[in-house]
Parts: sequence; C-alpha cells; structure tokens
Amino acid sequence: MTMTRTQAHWALAVALSTLLLVAPALWNGFPLLEYDTGGFLARWYEGTLLINRPLIYGLLLMINVPLAFWPVLVIQSWLTIWVLAVALRTHGYGDGPLLLLGLIAALSVLTTLPWITAILLTDIYSGLAVLAFYMLLARAELLTRGERYGFIALIACACASHSATLAVMILLSAASLVLTLFDRKRLPRLRVAQGVLAIALGAVIILATDFILVQRLAWTPGGFSMYFGRMLQAGIVPKYLDKHCPDPTIKLCAIKNRLPDNADDWFWADKDFDKLGRFAGMSAEMERVALGSVAEFPLDVIKTTIEATAAQLVAVRTGEGVVNWIWHTYFIVKDWAPQLQATMWAARQQKGEISFTAINAVHYPVALISMAFLPFIVFMGWTGRLPREFGDLALVCILALLANAFVCGGLANPHDRYGARLVWLAVFTVGLALVRLYEQRSAASTATTRDILAT
Repeated sequence: MTMTRTQAHWALAVALSTLLLVAPALWNGFPLLEYDTGGFLARWYEGTLLINRPLIYGLLLMINVPLAFWPVLVIQSWLTIWVLAVALRTHGYGDGPLLLLGLIAALSVLTTLPWITAILLTDIYSGLAVLAFYMLLARAELLTRGERYGFIALIACACASHSATLAVMILLSAASLVLTLFDRKRLPRLRVAQGVLAIALGAVIILATDFILVQRLAWTPGGFSMYFGRMLQAGIVPKYLDKHCPDPTIKLCAIKNRLPDNADDWFWADKDFDKLGRFAGMSAEMERVALGSVAEFPLDVIKTTIEATAAQLVAVRTGEGVVNWIWHTYFIVKDWAPQLQATMWAARQQKGEISFTAINAVHYPVALISMAFLPFIVFMGWTGRLPREFGDLALVCILALLANAFVCGGLANPHDRYGARLVWLAVFTVGLALVRLYEQRSAASTATTRDILAT
C-alpha cells in the first residue's frame, strides 16, 4: 500500500517528535535515572510493597529490562504526542502534523517536557492524565470512541502509577462534580461519571496488582508516612513528642533529640529510622503521631500547610533528582539487571556531566510567567476574547496546579520535581492561547484591509 503525502507528513512528525522527547536520554547514552527508579523496578523482583511505589510502572520497567528500558521512553513519548495531537484538534487546530511538531519542539526547548519523557519515572503521566481528564469532560463531543476509551485507560494507569497523581485526580474529579452543579449543559453528569470511572479503575488496578504480588488485599503504603515527614520538617512532630514523652508506647521518644529537621534525611539517610524497622516498623507510629499532631496543634498545621502549598506552587525547576549518585537505583540495577551496568555507568549522568543551571535560566521564568497568565486566559475565554474552551483549559490547569501543590507540598514536602511534572501544561495552554490571539488579530487585520480596498 502506497503512503499518501499526509501519512508521510504524519510519520515524519511523529518520528521527529519522538526524537525530541527522548533527546536527553539519547544524549545521555542511557535512560535518565532517579532515586525512585530503583524502587519501582525492584517491586516485582523483591515481591514487597514499598511506600508510594505502585506496581504497574515497575511491571513496565521489568518487562523492558532486556531492551535497556528504551521502549518505556518510546511509550511515554508516543502517549505524549497522541494526547497533544488530540488537544490541538479539539481546540480548532485541525490535524496538522507540522503544527504538532512545532509545538513539541517549542515545549522541548521551553519546558521540562523532554526531561520527564526521557526519564524512568511516572512523572509524565501526571500531566497527561490532567489533559486527558479535561478533554474527556469538556471536549468529549469532539473525541472519537477510541479516544474516549483510550483516555479512560490512560487516566486509570496514571492514577495507578503514583499515589500523588491519584490524589490530584480525585481532587479534580471533586471540583468537576461541583462545577456540574452550576453548568450541567456544558459539563453533563455522564461526562463527569466517565472521569470518576477512570480514577476508580486506577484504584482497582492498584489493589489488583498489589494482590497479585503479596497475595492479600492491600493498598500501596505511604500516605501517612509522607504526612509525618511534612509534620517533622515543619517542626510539629518535635512539639508533639515534647508534650507526650516519655511514653513507652512511642518509640520515637527515645530518639526525639536526634530527629532530623528534614523529611528526606529521616526517610532515606537516618540510622535510627533504619534501626526502628523503617516503614514496616514505623508506619503505625508515624500515623499515630501525624494524626495526633493535627488534633493537638491545628493552627500550626493550617499555617504550615498553607506555607508548604505556596512553596510547592512555585517550586517548578527542571531536573531535581537527576544527579550522578543515586546509590539505591544503582544497587537495584546491579541485583536485578546486571547486564545493563556497563552502559549505565558509561552514561553522562553517572559521570556528572548533566547540569540544569542554564536550562532553568529559561524554564523557570517561562513556567512562572505562564502560570501568572492562566487567570487572564480564563477571563478572556469566558468573556469572548478567546474561544470558551481556552478559558476552560486554563481553569483546569489552575485547579490541577493548586491540587498538586496541596497534595505534594501541603501533605508531603515541596520539591521542584513535583511541580515541574505539571507546570509544562501552563506553558502549553498559554502557547495555544497566544497562537489563537495571533490568528484572530491577523484575521481582523486582513478583514480591515479587505474592507478598505473594497471601498
């Protein structure tokens, strides 16, 4: 069968877009790694559940060990290309392969996008789930049946891939349920139900995969432990322990004067935590202390939650965690994928040749400016200066960024990585709006010129 010119253009656009989205890994010589990569990979080999490491992404990694994980990056890139292509079409840009390629090229330069498609982490799925959720609810009439089913599956798998993504999507679904009360015509309950169904399927996947691994119905651990870490870093845990210790039922009393003031230090570098049994031995007590702290110091909790949420909202720099010494992941690769060690150690990342200083000189201000412009796009979309769907998309971006800041900052602790995995949506939305404003201005200028010539 002979390929048409349009098909050839699409094939070229997809191929070049894929190269752009995996470019950091190609330059590196190996898929980019982070501390969490090893945790995801080890789950199916070790047969244990680990804090905030749902199993579905680990299964994807394990399957692709023989091919050095490269298919994982291709899958992440193709899903990104597909979702962005549908987003362009449903916002009036048609099926233009060259426009799609130009968009991805711009996002590859101006945002963190290629750095989260080229890394072995679940971060890319957070933004894709938000965009798919928006289109499933607000642009459903322009989707094919296959696209609707595909978006439901994508949202479900994204929710099943990380607890924070699941939490953000639950908050978005709650917001959609509220919005449908005010505008049921634009947001019918059936569409909202589809979005809620996708999120519920994600929860089912988590329970099912956990059951397959450990032969019991269990939820992936980690929620209260992460919240304990935030309370520790906020200085509330020491206040609780000062009030309740000595208490033989609280193991933390024995080490309360040695507790670090940083959650990451406690979870990943504290010898006392190791001696107390880490998450397996301390989850119940950390939950008790965290909940007790909320009950006894509510004003401190509210104040520090607001501060942490605000800090997370602007913590959006590219590259956090892409460092040259991630011992946990290295040991996991050594134990379960030893054939990849030589290539892994030869990569630029492991040699310390990756720096994000120059990159963030561009990415960070672009991200902040784009977030600042989102309310204006909502206003222009809802007052007719832009098509209504642009305002709707901007509103969803605002809600997603706020939800993410609350979940990752207010309930855990602020990290640039958590913000960067969603903030590229703001740049994408602002870019679409600017293109449409340019088109409207050009059309108006052409019409004016035509009227002048006609007279």
